[in-house]
Amino acid sequence: MEIVCAMMMPPFAAGSSQTGLLWLACIAAGLAAALLSWWVVRMLRSEDPRQGAEWRYDVSRMRQLRRLDWLYRTFQPVIQMFGRMNRAAFRDSLPAIQREIQAAGLPRFWLPEEYLARAELIALLMTPVYVYVFFRWFGQTGLLLVLGAVPLTVWLLRHRLAVRAATRLKHIKRRMPFLLDLLTLLMEAGATFISALNQACDEFQGHPVAEEFGRVLADMNMGKTRAEAFRAMCDRLEDDEITSIIGSILQGEKLGTPLAGIFRTQADVLRLKRSQRAETIAGEAGVNMLLPGVLVMIATVLIIVGPFLLNFLYFGLSM
Repeated sequence: MEIVCAMMMPPFAAGSSQTGLLWLACIAAGLAAALLSWWVVRMLRSEDPRQGAEWRYDVSRMRQLRRLDWLYRTFQPVIQMFGRMNRAAFRDSLPAIQREIQAAGLPRFWLPEEYLARAELIALLMTPVYVYVFFRWFGQTGLLLVLGAVPLTVWLLRHRLAVRAATRLKHIKRRMPFLLDLLTLLMEAGATFISALNQACDEFQGHPVAEEFGRVLADMNMGKTRAEAFRAMCDRLEDDEITSIIGSILQGEKLGTPLAGIFRTQADVLRLKRSQRAETIAGEAGVNMLLPGVLVMIATVLIIVGPFLLNFLYFGLSM
């Protein structure tokens, strides 16, 4: 009788929960496909914002970002919505992100809240991958890992920006003494500061130091004074060594000291600091290698003495 009742039961009665999950998955997949199709059609039909809708510079900034970044071009409304939320939620962190964007050499059209929104959008787009991987490996407990992986992705992208800015600053400080030497030689040969800076930027074309001094040159060509252009460079990079060098240059210019002599002095100072930094790193290397050396020594002792200890534990002193 029980067998007959089981055969007469509907096929979905035994696994109603699994059937419900399958229906929900199908509905979610259909909604996602419809949303994706609508988004693609809207993206293809979208045009650049008109000039009267926003402030003129903001419109130009958005147009440039649409040309430079495909993710911004595809998900511009979502990034702007997240940007408004970031402006209210992470108000204290935005200035630091803005400095890192400038120090990393990213396009100046990025606002810090929108760049953070881009990282959040990437984390959300990665969520289906996390769900698939973690649920397949860990089952139901994978949901907690998914909830942790999304903010971790945002943090990693934010950390990547900081690392990129620090690496670019390191490259600038390594090459700056050579650029200052070239400026010294050109100015001692009779070139003006503007022409010497032009030639130096052409010589180091493609390097971050040429990009930064090229922006200084562009600021001066647009009407800024030499002091304002160099202070803008200090504000972009936010580095103590570069700030001290620029301060010495501006102070020497204010006092009437020839720029060629200042450049030579600052190049020597940078080389001295570089050698001191190398000596510091070399001195720390011994301390940093102490723990790995001890671990290697312990592993070597265990490999040599281990068989004798096992022989003693199992057989004793008898041969």
